[in-house]
Amino acid sequence: MAQTWIKLVSGNEAAPLNETSADSAATDTLVGACLAAAAAGDNDALFDLGVAFSIGSHGAPCDLIEAHKWFNLAAVAGHEEAALCRAEVSDDMTAREIAEAQRRAREWLRTAKPDTRAA
Repeated sequence: MAQTWIKLVSGNEAAPLNETSADSAATDTLVGACLAAAAAGDNDALFDLGVAFSIGSHGAPCDLIEAHKWFNLAAVAGHEEAALCRAEVSDDMTAREIAEAQRRAREWLRTAKPDTRAA
């Protein structure tokens, strides 16, 4: 999935998003599409979800636990920038929040990946 729905800028900033209420449903659909791509193994989609949750854009609330979860999943999958973003997000989190993000990442891996052991 191409990074068409979230505009990333160089450095640690993301481009501001000025949404109208008419655009709200479309952005929710875009987050849903990104979730589907992430479940299909798209590393860029995992990273994009981390960005969306870290800045609260595209229908995603600002949620550092969710942002850490998605950056962590992207980093494990080999996305080059994700580990740096995960470290930046974790600077603003408590140890308990980081543990919760890690628990959510493990849970997502369990439910998003098909069980190959049953074959």
